[in-house]
Amino acid sequence: MNDRTPEPERSHPRPVVCSHCGATADRLPLTWTCSLENDTRHYLCEPCARDHIRSIEGRLDPTWW
Repeated sequence: MNDRTPEPERSHPRPVVCSHCGATADRLPLTWTCSLENDTRHYLCEPCARDHIRSIEGRLDPTWW
């Protein structure tokens, strides 16, 4: 018996939405970025992640971007 709970993206495939521009994907692409803020997952599509990489690496609050 496995005690681990599967991650939601893997157990129930559903569209993923970029939290910055609203782009969608049927499944979570490998090139998207995921961050955990206040126990909530936020996803960024590849173009948004590239545009804001310095802010992401500097751990700036997304409201500053």
